[in-house]
Amino acid sequence: MRPLKEFAFEDRRAVRYVLTDIDDTITTGGMLPSASLAAMERLRAAGIRVIPVTGRPAGWCDHIARMWPVDAVVGENGALWFSYDREKRHMRSGFVKTPEEREKDRQRLDGLAKDILAAIPGAAIASDQFCRIADLAIDFCEDVAPLPRSDIDRIIAMFERAGAQAKASSIHVNGWFGDYDKLSMTRRCLREVFDEDLDSINPLCVYSGDSPNDQPMFKFFHNSMGVANVRDYTLDHSPRWVSEARSAAGFAELADALLEGR
Repeated sequence: MRPLKEFAFEDRRAVRYVLTDIDDTITTGGMLPSASLAAMERLRAAGIRVIPVTGRPAGWCDHIARMWPVDAVVGENGALWFSYDREKRHMRSGFVKTPEEREKDRQRLDGLAKDILAAIPGAAIASDQFCRIADLAIDFCEDVAPLPRSDIDRIIAMFERAGAQAKASSIHVNGWFGDYDKLSMTRRCLREVFDEDLDSINPLCVYSGDSPNDQPMFKFFHNSMGVANVRDYTLDHSPRWVSEARSAAGFAELADALLEGR
């Protein structure tokens, strides 16, 4: 990881898309500060499209697409995308699975939830689970006392033994059935909403994140950036750049760098 200040000026000026994780990347202490909303507004005013890519649920993503200064949102770790057309007042969306497939998955996930809670004292179903359509989120530190890394690893292992994928964010372990992730749905979102091929425009994108579930994005994007708290984790795939500041202040630092000279 290299300091963000080493990101070349001409490369920064070429950026057309900012994709970003939400929790502990544009939030701090579980709250979305005005500086993050202002940063997204300033990026869009400069002609840069902003797309949150998050593990948060479909219900939140509907709100984000409608109410935040963003152009689209990818949610539930790649299960879906939403994009709100403000002129037509119409929500566009894309999903990996059909409603019928998701219902079958839900029955399996409900059984898995019972097994995990019985095996891991202190774990809880995430408080935003009622808004989810495709995955199961197990809370290990958002609204519960922080669990040790060994318990987080056990939760992941239980998902995987059941044939599910599982990723740990800074607050939850998310598990789902299906061969998709943040990157695969980001590709689809860019193609279906903006008629862009992600491989072709990779140098024109920046992805910002903070935790292990961002690693597919860190690995893929030429200009991936971790806010400083990414240093809290041991990663197989680290971002190219790292901010000086943690969490939301680090995202604001990125926005300032991209807007310099525009």
